Amino acid sequence: MNKATKQISKLFAAMVLAGVAGHSFAADTIKIGIAGPKTGPVTQYGDMQFMGAKQAIKDINAKGGVDGKMLEAKEYDDACDPKQAVAVANKVVNDGVKFVVGHLCSSSTQPATDIYEDEGVIMITPAATSPDITSRGYKLIFRTIGLDSAQGPAAGNYIADHVKPKVVAVLHDKQQYGEGIATAVKQTLEKKGTKVAVFEGLNAGDKDFSSIIQKLKQANVDFVYYGGYHPELGLILRQAQEKGLKAKFMGPEGVGNDSISQIAQKASEGLLVTLPKSFDADPANKAIVDALKADGKDPSGPFVFPAYSAVEIIAGGIAAAKSEDTTKVAEAIHAGTFKTPTGDLSFDKNGDLKDFKFVVYEWHFGQPKTEVSPQ
Repeated sequence: MNKATKQISKLFAAMVLAGVAGHSFAADTIKIGIAGPKTGPVTQYGDMQFMGAKQAIKDINAKGGVDGKMLEAKEYDDACDPKQAVAVANKVVNDGVKFVVGHLCSSSTQPATDIYEDEGVIMITPAATSPDITSRGYKLIFRTIGLDSAQGPAAGNYIADHVKPKVVAVLHDKQQYGEGIATAVKQTLEKKGTKVAVFEGLNAGDKDFSSIIQKLKQANVDFVYYGGYHPELGLILRQAQEKGLKAKFMGPEGVGNDSISQIAQKASEGLLVTLPKSFDADPANKAIVDALKADGKDPSGPFVFPAYSAVEIIAGGIAAAKSEDTTKVAEAIHAGTFKTPTGDLSFDKNGDLKDFKFVVYEWHFGQPKTEVSPQ
């Protein structure tokens, strides 16, 4: 064997060993993709999702993992952009990841699910609430949060039965999530006999809302529901106060973020928000709360605990199926009931939770929110 042949043989051997090592690593871990916004205007919500999922992975690994295998987090940034979400979904597939917690925004979650379902990847979203995501008969798609078809009526019924405004406006950001929930609120109000005087879309990313505020003033609107996210509503609240619009405001979980107070300042006082239950206040979740706080994280965000539960369901599904085959795991998830920090969770044929209730909170500037839902 000449010198060149020896060098080639050594290189081939090294490549084989690297391949074996890589295969061994993959075989000894279960990759969990976490997909959501790490950049962009709603990064705060992505932070909630990432921290909850990563804490669950850490806690499960501390208990020995799943069937002796450790969980390995793989993070992906979709910026809540549909095109980027498709790119992320394809990368997830190319990376050999078979389980995903995410995505967050409904408009980015839906196109990603088409790829996951086709490629045999289980996805559990802890945040995307559009009913369209799970209404297509997919077997591998789940969520650990409720639907806008439930959140919208919860808001609409509260407005009609408890606020009882005289003139209502319903606004939205023209996106799948915002327009979808705004439409559900409008339909609920109209069924309750409450007329919606203004139903109008705004452009996400706009900064000046003078024209719509003037329109609301001219219509003598005393209550405004906004479907969308906190960056726009924060500006609307502030500008409405500056321009003398005397109206009560309400929004969905997409506005329930402390950043809205930073944008709106005192104009955020009294804002009504539908959110998941404050799972961080449950004494049973104290160990998780303490661990997150010790790591400098805020456990109170609405998507923290649903993301934590999503990981637990993936782990529970793998354990129940005694397999990492996603078809078998999905069947186990559909058939099972899983004890999680957000309750004992079970799923219907669409992959939606069989029982999830949204809670109405009143926002306060510089103080914790208070629950105002009827008991």
